[in-house]
Amino acid sequence: MHRVASSGSNGGSVRARKEKKLTYVLNDANDTQHCAGVNCLDVLKSSVSSDQSFLFTGSRDGTLKRWSFDEDAPLCSATFESHVDWVNDAALAGDSTLVSCSSDTTVKTWDSLSDGVCTRTLRQHSDYVICLAVAAQNCNVVASGGLGGEVFIWDIEAALSPVTKANDSMEDSSSNGANGIGSSQPVASLRNVGSSNNISVQSSPSHGYAPTVAKGHKESVYALAMNDTGTTLVSGGTEKVLRVWDPRTGSKSMKLRGHTDNVRVLLLDSTGRFCLSGSSDSMIRLWDLGQQRCLHTYAVHTDSVWALACTSSFTHVYSGGRDQSLYLTDLGTRESVLLCTKEHPIQQLALQDDSIWVATTDSSVERWPAEVQSPQKVFQRGGSFLAGNLSFNRARVSLEGLNPPPAYKEPLVTIPGSHPIVQHEILNNKRQILTKDAAGSVKLWNITKGVVVEDFGKISFEEKKEELFEMVSIPSWFTVDTRLGCLSVHLETPQCFSAEMYSADLKVSGRPEDDKINLSRETLKGLMGHWLAKKKHKPKPQASASGDILSAKDSKKNLTASKTEDSSAANDPVYPPFEFPSVSPPSIITEGSQGGPWRKKITEFTGTEDEKDFPLWCLDAVLNNRLPPRENTKLSFFLHPCEGSNVQVVTLGKLSAPRILRVHKVTNYVVEKMVLDSPLDSLAIDGGPQPLFAGNGLLPSGSKPWQKLKPSIEILCNNQASLSSRDEFGNCEGIYMEET
Repeated sequence: MHRVASSGSNGGSVRARKEKKLTYVLNDANDTQHCAGVNCLDVLKSSVSSDQSFLFTGSRDGTLKRWSFDEDAPLCSATFESHVDWVNDAALAGDSTLVSCSSDTTVKTWDSLSDGVCTRTLRQHSDYVICLAVAAQNCNVVASGGLGGEVFIWDIEAALSPVTKANDSMEDSSSNGANGIGSSQPVASLRNVGSSNNISVQSSPSHGYAPTVAKGHKESVYALAMNDTGTTLVSGGTEKVLRVWDPRTGSKSMKLRGHTDNVRVLLLDSTGRFCLSGSSDSMIRLWDLGQQRCLHTYAVHTDSVWALACTSSFTHVYSGGRDQSLYLTDLGTRESVLLCTKEHPIQQLALQDDSIWVATTDSSVERWPAEVQSPQKVFQRGGSFLAGNLSFNRARVSLEGLNPPPAYKEPLVTIPGSHPIVQHEILNNKRQILTKDAAGSVKLWNITKGVVVEDFGKISFEEKKEELFEMVSIPSWFTVDTRLGCLSVHLETPQCFSAEMYSADLKVSGRPEDDKINLSRETLKGLMGHWLAKKKHKPKPQASASGDILSAKDSKKNLTASKTEDSSAANDPVYPPFEFPSVSPPSIITEGSQGGPWRKKITEFTGTEDEKDFPLWCLDAVLNNRLPPRENTKLSFFLHPCEGSNVQVVTLGKLSAPRILRVHKVTNYVVEKMVLDSPLDSLAIDGGPQPLFAGNGLLPSGSKPWQKLKPSIEILCNNQASLSSRDEFGNCEGIYMEET
């Protein structure tokens, strides 16, 4: 069913609708692993009712994962997929609610013990959301901060409660799809935060729930911390100061100065009196909030401090950061010891029993011994040093090579991850992409099928790129990035519909060899095949034993009366070159016509999703076979004899052709002009499958001039041979005509 965009009512004018792009993210063979750096982690400790603990990780690949352990062997028991950009922080609120924040500007809540159910999307931030803080004994209170300088305090219980009918109708019209497609949960209201520094609590009955706002930051917020009861909140960021708030009202109580660079991480003790801060100035500071002053400074690291974890008694702190080292420091005696060194900067830490989980910019996660219950045991192993109170003291020791060896050399448990893609090249055929990951492995991808064609191993990327070079010219119909550590393919209308190929070149059976297939439209049909199958309440079409695709009986139904550019129906089966795998399937990211962006695996569509959640142009192509109008569908060109040839000029006039043209059609024309000295009725050479001179009395209908004369013809384009002999006529791919 085709939907037409509504017109504006302002004086009869029509407001231009911004078309949304559609992105699909390709997964490698094992999507149970993170494929980019792990930014955050948290541990759900075993309760009285359950003796099993879970580890939750959030990654730059945009997903969160829940890990369970069977005899210490990690198992990915659930993937939480809804964010469309990096997951920057995650925290457990109580026993069942997982809260996450992302560079997609959202905060999301999840049922942590489910198979990945997102219960709510909170849209209030204007920029990347970087950090979260949760009150351990008041799990309803969650704070979020980000690059927009905003700090919001959420009452999760109130945020998850249903909104009124009036609000439901309002959200249906303004924020459809914000929860991730198909979600029945409400969305927190959207309301812009003004630049005023006045403290206020946003609330509007017509907008449902709104969080408390802590206004005061003028720059980005990188770190938050809250005490157990949720009565004290501390924030820090690029302003190099600590701000202390009452999260119940959003009022600011004090500002603490001392760091000389960005504040990157904060910790509060259970009472909310003592605070630890780590900074890009490489220093760790201990603050007494009651006295509003810094008690101690610890010069342990030689670079930015990004992660802190403290014992329950707040006597010892574990710290890590950009210098790739994990230290344990006694806050009272200032004694420090190097626990271990990593190959990547340390992003976040989480304590569990007598061990510590370490997340880095790598996609793997490790568990190291830490003696959390009795930290003094680590110091008894030797190698400790006295932390200085000036950063250059620690740096000088490092430069002199006096650092002691680490206390531990091997982790207890490693959760491996996939290596992120660090380099890619779109090949000339515009269907394959060559990639290189962080481990140096080179792979060839087919993006119209979403699979790895071949894994070449650790070879030269540049040499393989040259080896795979083809002398073909196909318009660019997509863009690619690897921000999530994997291939994200972006389609935008109308550019994505600019590339076509002949069915014979794609080896699609059941269609005339000269039928043109639009690459983007068929790729979209492959991506949405599961959705269409569920929507029609019938199984996905299967291939017959002979390899031909079975056509549905109603393949011609539901088409609009408008003329399409292709003879195939919108509900034709997906052709083999565009079938995506059901194992490790790709995920779709888009905004739809209304509301916020969402992300979902193509195999998880239920068929009940609202069509408004998909871009209009995408539905038009998939359901109606209708493509946006294109300009310059034909181009003019000339044919000239090759330099040095004594062949006469074929024609003095212009020839016209569509942008894609099989080489043998040009050859047919040249042969007929050279062999048959007869005027042509038309110079257009894209006249269909019949020979241009068939039926004129000179040759029998259906025959070719060279069937008797067999001349040898070679076509050159830009001095490159497109065809070497007549025997290759039937095997040549289409060429694209371009104006020069």
